[in-house]
Parts: sequence; C-alpha cells; structure tokens
Amino acid sequence: MDNPFKKILHNEELPEVLKKKVLNDVAMIKLSIDMADLFVVKYPNAIGDLLSGGGADENADRKNDEKDSKDKK
Repeated sequence: MDNPFKKILHNEELPEVLKKKVLNDVAMIKLSIDMADLFVVKYPNAIGDLLSGGGADENADRKNDEKDSKDKK
C-alpha cells in the first residue's frame, strides 16, 4: 500500500476547503471535550457542594471568622 502523504508535493498548498474542514473537526473535538468536562466533572462537583452545604472554602472561611470573633472577646 502506498503512503498517500508521500504523494503530496512540498510546494503545493492544500485547498482552503480542506483546511476549513480540518479546523472545524478540531474545534468540534475540543468542544466535545469541554462539554464532557462540564457535565461529567464540574456539574456533579457543583451539585455535591450544594447538597453538602457549600464548598470547603466557605466552611473554612466561616470557621476562621468564628475563631477571630472569639479571639477578640
């Protein structure tokens, strides 16, 4: 089987239609990865944080505020 890439001439440019198709395919793959990340990773984490009463940072801030108010008394 011949390698089709060896048939491409070095000085010849690819057609704009082919360039656009490749770039659109790459953009669609990137969008798919971003959507999967959003709904598979970030959305469940957000729901878990909401159901557990907030994020860990908020709970830590509340504890620090309570400790500071006790120290001032």
